[in-house]
Amino acid sequence: MKVDVEERVERGKEWFKKGFNCSQAVVMAFADVYGLERDLALRMSSSFGGGLGRMRLTCGAVSGMCMLVGLETGSVVEGDNEGKARNYALVQQLAHRFEKEAGSIVCSELLGLKPMTPITTTPEERTPEYYKKRPCVETVALACRIYAEHLNDTVPGI
Repeated sequence: MKVDVEERVERGKEWFKKGFNCSQAVVMAFADVYGLERDLALRMSSSFGGGLGRMRLTCGAVSGMCMLVGLETGSVVEGDNEGKARNYALVQQLAHRFEKEAGSIVCSELLGLKPMTPITTTPEERTPEYYKKRPCVETVALACRIYAEHLNDTVPGI
């Protein structure tokens, strides 16, 4: 089964606009593909928002996309170095595509923040001004598009 790319992009954007973080929005856009229960999917992806716990490191949308890669190709066998290598190769491939299209995979760079900008653990309130100054809806959309296109190109039977 192929996924509808635009539908997955819209799902991700909707989850973000409901107040979930970038990582959660991307994972939820595809949770049904992997049979993930809502609360489990939201919990497992919750710590990656804001560039890993709001530390502004790897973009949460990229982290969410990589969690999905793990569901697809993650190694579950002890000592499976070939499996790990396949998983890492796909993570790198999709992350490089994101970086090429967005300019970075680093949250602080995508937000235009200096690396040493003081940060807090308190998320910002989602207001119209928030959405105007943050590219997060677009990064979620991009990660969802990349992952959906990947699924349509490479995963038979889904």
